[in-house]
Amino acid sequence: MMERPRYFTPSEVASHCTSADLWVSFLGRVCDLSPLMSRYQGDVLLLPIMECAGKDISSWFDPKTKDILKFVDPLTCCERYYTPRGRFVHVPPNGPCSDWDSDIGQPWWKDRRYEVGLLSAKTRWIRILNTLTSQEQLLEVLDHVLRCSCLTESLLVPQVCSEETLEEILQRFLRFNSHARGYTWKHQGQILDMRKTLAENGIMDDDLELDQLRLDRDIFIPTILLDFNDDLTEG
Repeated sequence: MMERPRYFTPSEVASHCTSADLWVSFLGRVCDLSPLMSRYQGDVLLLPIMECAGKDISSWFDPKTKDILKFVDPLTCCERYYTPRGRFVHVPPNGPCSDWDSDIGQPWWKDRRYEVGLLSAKTRWIRILNTLTSQEQLLEVLDHVLRCSCLTESLLVPQVCSEETLEEILQRFLRFNSHARGYTWKHQGQILDMRKTLAENGIMDDDLELDQLRLDRDIFIPTILLDFNDDLTEG
């Protein structure tokens, strides 16, 4: 069985925005370019990439060829890479250049070694309601203030990827509750299949319909109930 790819939200990509920890997304892929930054440290050709650290740069690419956009120079009638932000690492110069190393192997945008996962096509909000605890908490996660009920512990988990299974969402939730595996996950009284996604479990994404009806999405965030299994051996 092939290993499932890991999905990331745009917020997760955006958190990697320094020269020592630099991620970008493009054409649905998420790439960690930190090794590239280290290899070419101090090179002026890194500047366009640094300016877009943590962002989606799909506009740089032709979706059909998966290569950098090209155009025909009206002066030379030659095909050139289209780089309005300036030429960057692995893009050849416009003309002959004595210091251009043509033996670079795969350019970084085609090198799968930089790929760490895929960008979620649609992120979702979910609320995790622990039916066991009654502690009031105020949590701040990824710049989102998560408010908890004074009767039950309710966490509004940072946006999750619609492509993720419940088991993968559970991995996210472990940062809040290290014993999350000791609970049964339910929605509207039904036990959820942790091997399936939210949609496959019947928890549909109604964002489009809510927007059409001009209803507040926050009121209709789906809630998953955690029922304690009386087993705290799972950590």
